[in-house]
Amino acid sequence: MKKFLITKFLFLSVFLSSFSVSAQGILTASSFFKSVSENYSTIKDYEADVDIKAGKTSMRGKVSYKKPNLLRIDFSSPEDQVICFNGDLLTIYLPGNAAILNQSVDNSSNNGANLATAQGLALLGRYYSPAYETGQEAVPLEEGSEEMVVNLVLRRRNMSEAFSIIRMAVTPSSMLIRRISAVTPQGETFVFDFRNYKLNSGISDQRFIYDPPTSANNYNNFLFSE
Repeated sequence: MKKFLITKFLFLSVFLSSFSVSAQGILTASSFFKSVSENYSTIKDYEADVDIKAGKTSMRGKVSYKKPNLLRIDFSSPEDQVICFNGDLLTIYLPGNAAILNQSVDNSSNNGANLATAQGLALLGRYYSPAYETGQEAVPLEEGSEEMVVNLVLRRRNMSEAFSIIRMAVTPSSMLIRRISAVTPQGETFVFDFRNYKLNSGISDQRFIYDPPTSANNYNNFLFSE
């Protein structure tokens, strides 16, 4: 996996953990997005099945999130691949490359991990402009689908943001993100499909302690290395 792909994927992975919330009273796209941000603080933890498409790469796994910023994705495809963030250290195990990627994260900086907080959502609302893509009425998730969703599109307000456009498909009955698609300025697209949410089940902090295989090679601070 190329460094650029990993960096963008991680940014979006942690960002996505901010959006499993319940909200009511959809009026305008801005008020909807504000409700998401305000209600995020009520979510203690969640698990969900996730299918991911990053360019031509397809992945599948289970994502676990715990407030305020613990995140783990255990992949079934690629088998045994893991992404884990314990609040201080980001660890990625790539079994196909026998590689362990480690990145220390400064929580005082404006990095991707900080987007998994209510403050991070406020920043997203500041730097992206939300709008309804197909109106307030629910429409099929895709052609031929019986799933009905409300579609939002977020466009960046300045050229420095990681994604030029972010699209969200929200299930109106639960107000949970069903699908999210993000496009980079270079035209690369990342699509996340979420199913089978389980909210506030009391996930232990131990879930976010990951011991990768000792036989793999370690690469530290990979996001900033040449």
